[in-house]
Amino acid sequence: MNFFAKVGPAALGSRLRRLNDLMTSQAAEVYASYQVPFEPRWFPVFWSVAADSTRHVSDIAEQIGQTHAAVSQVVKDLMKHGLVEVQRGETDQRRSIIALTDKGASLWPALQEQTADVRQATEALLAETRHNLWLAIEEVEYALSRQSLASRVKAMRSERLGSEVRILDYEPRYQPDFKQLNLTWIEQYFRVEEPDLLALDHPDTYILEKGGHILLAAYQNRIVGACALLWMEDDTYELAKMAVAPTAQGLGIGFRLGEAAIAKARMLGARRLYLESNTKLKPAIQLYHKLGFQKTVAGQPSPYERCNIQMELLLS
Repeated sequence: MNFFAKVGPAALGSRLRRLNDLMTSQAAEVYASYQVPFEPRWFPVFWSVAADSTRHVSDIAEQIGQTHAAVSQVVKDLMKHGLVEVQRGETDQRRSIIALTDKGASLWPALQEQTADVRQATEALLAETRHNLWLAIEEVEYALSRQSLASRVKAMRSERLGSEVRILDYEPRYQPDFKQLNLTWIEQYFRVEEPDLLALDHPDTYILEKGGHILLAAYQNRIVGACALLWMEDDTYELAKMAVAPTAQGLGIGFRLGEAAIAKARMLGARRLYLESNTKLKPAIQLYHKLGFQKTVAGQPSPYERCNIQMELLLS
């Protein structure tokens, strides 16, 4: 069984490169049969210049979907073979205009005839296939413009690894993990304050016995995430002490902890969730917005000097 049959769509890029190599080598045969001294890779740039003699390199790059550097290299090759020349723009002397030379212009009619024949042959080729590759490429390019392959792979990885994450209720044996997870991010960006140490050193006394709750995230037999619900008053709880280990970030653990905390707050009869944070923590703020929190100015003064934003989520 060959490589592509084994790997499947994961090797899409390599399969396309193989197809490109095949098409390019056969295109060279086409040019030779028309006795046109031309390299296939020049065609998009040459065609753009021949169709409009007022184009700059950046214009050509945008039109054919190639980088500025790639187009510049092709232009140099075309100049070397005497097919194009570079002229200064009339309105902007700093921008060079690419135009055909007499030699390039004499080549253009033959290339047009060849292009018409190639188009008909390619359309016949596509008609032999069940799936129209040309239309499929357009669809794939559109889909990738909406979400890159890298982000799609990251989402699949997060989903796969996230399925291995377990949300646990707090137990006293997890106190060192609860403390260290929070000290790590606090010390990285701010300074540890007295209210931090009271809650982290004595979570039973300052969180649980006051009607609060603590959730932990376990991954690969390690505690890698934590968050707490602190009872404030009546039907309001504060979402606090949320932390994810640096080695476990990017797995969606923060979002899963947040969702679990919201569900737990509803079970506890909460109608409002409140939190305090700092705008320096951009990923955290984005997470809170994703969970449905909105900025509020209705909160009481914070006991933490690092707090510069308060947010809330109404549960009913």
